[in-house]
Amino acid sequence: MILVNNPGSWSHVYSPLLHAEWHGWTPTDLIFPFFLFIVGVAMTFSLFKRLEDPKDKRKIYLKIFRRAAIIYGLGLFLSGFPYFDFSTIRVVGVLQRIAIVYLIASIIILNTGIKGQAGIAVGLLFLYWGLMKLVPVPGFGAGDLSVEGNLAAYIDNKLLHGHMWKETWDPEGLLSTIPAISTTLTGVLTGHLLRSRLDKREIAAWMFVAGWCAIIIGLFWNILFPINKSIWTSSYVAFTSGAALQFLGFCYWLIDVKGYKKWAHFAIIYGMNSIAVFVLSGLTARIMQLIKVDAANGNSISLKSWVYQNLFASWAGPLNGSLAFAVTNILFWLAMMGILYRKNIFIKI
Repeated sequence: MILVNNPGSWSHVYSPLLHAEWHGWTPTDLIFPFFLFIVGVAMTFSLFKRLEDPKDKRKIYLKIFRRAAIIYGLGLFLSGFPYFDFSTIRVVGVLQRIAIVYLIASIIILNTGIKGQAGIAVGLLFLYWGLMKLVPVPGFGAGDLSVEGNLAAYIDNKLLHGHMWKETWDPEGLLSTIPAISTTLTGVLTGHLLRSRLDKREIAAWMFVAGWCAIIIGLFWNILFPINKSIWTSSYVAFTSGAALQFLGFCYWLIDVKGYKKWAHFAIIYGMNSIAVFVLSGLTARIMQLIKVDAANGNSISLKSWVYQNLFASWAGPLNGSLAFAVTNILFWLAMMGILYRKNIFIKI
């Protein structure tokens, strides 16, 4: 997420590092659902011990609500920084969606078993499909999946007008949060598989099989309900959950089955402070845009533009320089998180 959010220039970005304009997908469109998926996997482990003692349920709920509130608050802070104009602040967003989905998925885990979680995950996908295809939108009718005519955009425009990423819609809007819950629940179900008593090779094999099945379902569903990250379609959930299963299965096979662990150390460093590095990198990028410096032509430009033009585009060209800026950003934050990791400083919520 840090890589694709921080190119040197948005005018010069390789297409795989951009979201699909509407229907379809790019590698960038896999990042957010992969994150929600692994949140679900982690929740299965983090809540397991607490679930064994029903007396602690009230404490669990308080901790869940507290964590969700903090994550949502961080999202609002990033949306508003530095001016905090609450008349136009974006009230939904990446962290806000993570908070809402985490909260709802946690409640589902605490009150249902594996079958219930699977049923809810599938049910939410069909519910969302039915709503998007059957409920008419004034001026467009039912089943319109265009940018302007889809039901999710209509609801967001009615309820969140003036507080969205775009003027008339938001990729992390209200209605599209419904299938995003299913994305996290697919991770929860995968967590149950990982915690099972099956042999590690069997677990890896089942992840590959389930992953391919989900991908195929997503591709067939795409015919009726196109894969689309911006409105988080049900086919998108099936497809990306399948891809996440494949990727996690590969990592599990490589690390847990074959024992090749050292190559993933950088991911552990990032993962131990994932929310912290996301927030800090976002704030730093915003600050670099706010700071103005004098350019060679006498005009004032942002510090980010100056760094990009003088330290990257000057030798690598506009496109490769923009990529080099983003990669350097990744390495910089890896170094910063590496310092925290070595000092055993883990910022938890």
